[in-house]
Amino acid sequence: MTETSAVTLEVARGVAWLTLNRPERRNAVGPEMARALHDAAVRCADDPDVRCVVLTGAGPFFCVGGDVDLFARVGDRAEETVGALARTFHAGVLRLATMAKPLVTAVNGPAAGAGLSLAILGDIVLAARSAQFAVAYSAIGLTPDGGASWLLPRLVGLRRAQEMMLTNRRVGAEEAAAIGLVTRTVPDDALAAETRGAAEALAQGAVGALAACRRLLHDGAIAGLAGQLDAEAAAIAAASGSAEGREGVAAFIGKRRPAFPGAPDT
Repeated sequence: MTETSAVTLEVARGVAWLTLNRPERRNAVGPEMARALHDAAVRCADDPDVRCVVLTGAGPFFCVGGDVDLFARVGDRAEETVGALARTFHAGVLRLATMAKPLVTAVNGPAAGAGLSLAILGDIVLAARSAQFAVAYSAIGLTPDGGASWLLPRLVGLRRAQEMMLTNRRVGAEEAAAIGLVTRTVPDDALAAETRGAAEALAQGAVGALAACRRLLHDGAIAGLAGQLDAEAAAIAAASGSAEGREGVAAFIGKRRPAFPGAPDT
């Protein structure tokens, strides 16, 4: 396990577990955490032994967002300080969003502000039933970061995104699942096991194909139909000629479970 004061990273059975690790500060994002998250994201993206990444929080909170105490302490340097923090944080968010492997977020408790952005970043988002979600920025005179203004309307629609962003209404876990903000809810005491099962199943899968699916879904949010059809044709052609594609087809024909290259032993 690799550990910093702000983020821990542990790899097991092809899954990298990233844990936001400032429980005494409710996992608030400051400069150290932003740097550590970016470094961990780069390591996960570049490590061929990592086939799936899990992001969760230590303690009873997932992440309450930016370190507002820091914003207050820097006084007249707030614009410079917060801008630098946001850019570092965004570099980590972008690496997690664009890496060639799936991301699972395990939302173990309240997620607000930048924490909401991290929570909904996953391809699979599992929320403990005690979790709550809030945009929170405008309540203290700030604006969204971490990709919230891009992700939120794509997940829940513009009208719900407007309400959440402008009123800062808290959304409980069950409602979050009903409106598509999270994939599903699980009992609090089952979150770790459910997350492990989902992540290890993804790690056993055709990670190259999953990476292409991630890319197509992200690009499709802004692409025209003709361009997206071209991208899909190129992706499926490349997948069919890959070792994963050949093994998947052979396993289907042979009525057996595929053994995708690089997958950890079961």
